[in-house]
Amino acid sequence: MSTDFPSKMNLFSFTGKMKTLHLTWVAFFISFFVWFNHAPLLSSIRESLGLSDQEIKTLLILNVALTIPARIVIGMLVDKYGPRLTYSLLLATSGILCGLFAIADDFQTIAMARFLLGFVGAGFVIGIRMIGEWFPARQVGLAEGIYGGWGNFGSAAAAMALPSVALVLGGDDGWRWATAATGLVAIIYAVIYYLSAHDTPEGATYFKPNKVGAMEVTSKGDMVFYIVMKAPLLLALGILTWKLGPENLKLLNSLLTNLAYAVLTCLYFYQVWHIVKVNRDVLSKEVPDIHRYSFKQVAVLNLAYLVTFGSELAVVSMLPLFFLDTFDVSAVMAGVLASGFAFMNLLARPSGGLLSDKFGRRKTLVILLGGLACGYLVMSQITSDWNIPLVVIATMCCSFFVQAGEGAVFAMVPLIKRRMTGQIAGMVGAYGNVGAVLFLTALSFVEPRLFFILISATAVLVMAATMFLLEEPKGQIAEVMPDGSVHMIEVG
Repeated sequence: MSTDFPSKMNLFSFTGKMKTLHLTWVAFFISFFVWFNHAPLLSSIRESLGLSDQEIKTLLILNVALTIPARIVIGMLVDKYGPRLTYSLLLATSGILCGLFAIADDFQTIAMARFLLGFVGAGFVIGIRMIGEWFPARQVGLAEGIYGGWGNFGSAAAAMALPSVALVLGGDDGWRWATAATGLVAIIYAVIYYLSAHDTPEGATYFKPNKVGAMEVTSKGDMVFYIVMKAPLLLALGILTWKLGPENLKLLNSLLTNLAYAVLTCLYFYQVWHIVKVNRDVLSKEVPDIHRYSFKQVAVLNLAYLVTFGSELAVVSMLPLFFLDTFDVSAVMAGVLASGFAFMNLLARPSGGLLSDKFGRRKTLVILLGGLACGYLVMSQITSDWNIPLVVIATMCCSFFVQAGEGAVFAMVPLIKRRMTGQIAGMVGAYGNVGAVLFLTALSFVEPRLFFILISATAVLVMAATMFLLEEPKGQIAEVMPDGSVHMIEVG
């Protein structure tokens, strides 16, 4: 592997691939701003609607639940219809759902709106495919890191800005006006993105999957592996159903809970049927070596994103309230303190991509996962006795490893199989939400200290899997042109 730095990027350029990068990270920024517009306003929402602590924790879980299937669906749609149209429709839809959230006047309505808004979290997948189309392998890690990091900062921006916006607007309805405003911004930018973005550079081919409905694999063993890795996606939704059922929050009665379990079971076997249908040729004949890829790569990246992005989603969701309850600060100050965790996205995620481009993708990811484990172990020790500057430093240091790890994960995703980048990104991204559901569910049963320790222990296990199972991308991958000729794409 070359040890040279990637070719320089002019971040102040607004033409060609840099224009695409800027347009797309802003789209992601807005999607995250919308997705987490509730987190810094939870104390106001709790008082306005008279919600219990368990209902607040349920909103946190609901916010990340729908994103699991949404990222799979969006991954298929972006591979088939292109990122420009898919991103524009997603942003416009999320803007409408923000309006529904803003007018909710009881827990049932606000819970449904929050559940549906989880769909906007799938926007990340779209940009991964778009950036992968515009940037070469020597730059894709850094470009994806900038896209993810600067876009991810939307959650920090929401934490810093929305409490003040709600305060300025005043009254019990301040949180309503603040969240509704984010929806209006999303609708306006949906139009801008559609009119300004392009799926590929001029003259380039947009490779589409040969079949839709499931990811293509290239061996029988990989098909079995794929089927197994599908199960946790439905299991996470099953955990959410159990949490809402009669044994816990009692939002669903026994009939609806059992019906949900039955639907999820049927959905899993339906997906298995689709996997076999799409890949039936693999059962009867071998795929030529030139077209093979290892699904093991996808599986390891799934787990790595479960612990990186999954923990980020969980921590960003709970941190403002954690600081509010732990320290003697206002809601606005708690939001500002919590924003430090997401603030590091501006630097950390691009750094993870750049380090991955320069020093190797597996080595970088292993080191960052180790740092993440240590960071959460330190956060587990935070108490009201800590002084606030030290808390901010600990939070931001932990955050650096979390988000740099995310950048390292998606520095690899576009290098596995180009025509399925959206679907691979969708599955990897969905595992991030699986992690969020698992960690937030754990938080509803344990105190924050044990919550942070659980994430740290999970990171150690995933670090071991990455060290021994992940393979460094090298050489070229083959894609078939519309005329039947084979196009080779450099990946390392």
